[in-house]
Amino acid sequence: MKILLTGGAGYIGSHVLKRLLDAGHDTVTIDNLKKGHKEAVLGGEFIEGDIGNKELLHRVFAEHKIEGVIHLAADSLVGESMKDPGKYYHNNVAKALNLLEVMVEHDVNYLVFSSTAAVYGEPESIPIAEDHPTNPENVYGESKLFFEKILKRYDQIHGLKYISLRYFNAAGADPEAKIGEAHDPETHLIPIVLETALGIRDKIYIFGDDYPTKDGSCIRDYIHVNDLADAHVLAVEALAEGKNSDIYNLGCGDGYSVKEVIAAVKKVTQKDFEVELSDRRAGDPAVLIASSDKIKNDLNWQPQYQSLEKIISTAWKWHKSGGFVDE
Repeated sequence: MKILLTGGAGYIGSHVLKRLLDAGHDTVTIDNLKKGHKEAVLGGEFIEGDIGNKELLHRVFAEHKIEGVIHLAADSLVGESMKDPGKYYHNNVAKALNLLEVMVEHDVNYLVFSSTAAVYGEPESIPIAEDHPTNPENVYGESKLFFEKILKRYDQIHGLKYISLRYFNAAGADPEAKIGEAHDPETHLIPIVLETALGIRDKIYIFGDDYPTKDGSCIRDYIHVNDLADAHVLAVEALAEGKNSDIYNLGCGDGYSVKEVIAAVKKVTQKDFEVELSDRRAGDPAVLIASSDKIKNDLNWQPQYQSLEKIISTAWKWHKSGGFVDE
């Protein structure tokens, strides 16, 4: 297929792109490079641009005869979303609506959407299945849920088929270490701990150790970014083969605490570093673990990186390489 990736120069997008290319698909990547990295785009055609530019989108769809879309472009910082909600509604909803309108005009009817576990809010049950109530506690999660509702209407009215993938905690890097996680600022636990192991940070903080968990620290479900990427490839191929619109969770179904992650990083890196206890952060649920049985059953998705140490090892290889070098 000829597939358009929006946000394909970002962390998850670049890994999705690589897996699409490995599967033999033709790709066009659009990214405004505000957070993405040009050097992360390992193949296909790259266009520096913004999906807010409708004229650009029309030109891309017309010139490249796009057959399907994987939409990853978004702002994704929970804290920022609660300080600047307009930015998130504009970038994650209004600009994405541009994309849908252009797809309809060019009769492109397949879209895979990068969603989030943040749509669920505080979990009522663990593991979280797709039929769990959606009650997002932040603007980021709400903006993603808004767009899922828009997609449902576009399917009903225009026949635009979609698969929404609700990510839990993406982690790791491509084993070849050509691409990896490089956020500024970095907010994800595993890269922050690895930066501490490298001496880039002085210490790592544990935000609360009095949660109702096995060791008092928060528990999260970590999924390797390549397993996440493979799900996107399976999803867009399934839509092209006639699959109806659907929503799937993406996680490993296992939970690891903050303390377990720190211990695993120390083991993998063979580095010791300072760990300091700090106060709880507002809005941190004690446990978030996904049920991904539905996508395993429907699309035969099978995660290859079930081991936390294996996930961390791929990220460590990437971080030791120095990552992307700013020009």
